[in-house]
Amino acid sequence: MRLVYMGTPDIARVCLQKLYEAGFEIAGVYTKPDTPKNRGMKLAQSEVKEYAVSMGLPVYQPATFKDDAVYEELRSLAPDLIVVVAYGKILPQRVLDIPRYGCINMHASILPELRGAGPVQWSILNHCDETGVTAMYLTAGMDEGDIIEIRKTPIEPMETSSELMERLADIAAELACDTVRAIENGTAVRTPQDNARATYAPMLSKDMSPIDWSGTAREVIDHVRGLIPWPVATTELDGKKFKIFRVERTENRTDRAPGTLLRLTKQGLEIACGDSVLCITQLQAEGGKRMAAADYFRGHPIRIEG
Repeated sequence: MRLVYMGTPDIARVCLQKLYEAGFEIAGVYTKPDTPKNRGMKLAQSEVKEYAVSMGLPVYQPATFKDDAVYEELRSLAPDLIVVVAYGKILPQRVLDIPRYGCINMHASILPELRGAGPVQWSILNHCDETGVTAMYLTAGMDEGDIIEIRKTPIEPMETSSELMERLADIAAELACDTVRAIENGTAVRTPQDNARATYAPMLSKDMSPIDWSGTAREVIDHVRGLIPWPVATTELDGKKFKIFRVERTENRTDRAPGTLLRLTKQGLEIACGDSVLCITQLQAEGGKRMAAADYFRGHPIRIEG
């Protein structure tokens, strides 16, 4: 089975590594073009490219597949199957038609739920208790192809999106190898999706960051968990803007308005929400570093309203 692999972030790197170590023939690796990052705006390679280069795999980084030369270059690799994991580009139909066994994708949700760009984050933002990875055939529609297999996993109560992504990467890597073997052996099944049950997971934006303290404890905690590592939840405390990395439940109750700063404790800063009292335990001030809230406020007095 001759593969072409397409992916960009770390979850895709984990899957590529598993396929390579399993001994599958990888004719080429496609990833997004290098992007400028940080203050120096130096071009940074994707995690997939770094791994592919380290293993001596040929790397391709086209800006688009609309270019005939790019299409012919891919066709010349003569893949039996294209494996896609978080590539970040939509493949046109003529690309989907190149491999004789089609193109497959490892999507980090229980399809048809959470189609789209941010399924891991939205599984937490939507207060789901479980998620998973779906192996599916790619079609021209976004995450609409036939399902091959779904592997589910519970979401831990305080697990962040980045932590959940790490676990899903391992699940996706095993599933990718098993799916390629099933296609190779002719045992892969195809189950059409029920489009009436489809939900969507759009791209995140910084506009989502501000915390609404009038929400329930679960809503606020899931908001914070879901936006890690980006764009990160934010709030104003005593007139200063902070990124909020962890908020925990307390047993306390209050009749004060949501968002009221109640008290400083050894654990952090207690604040009123819609149905109870929460404690901010990890934060980052503008221009500062991420740290324990209790440590920060020892050196930076804050006006308590409660």
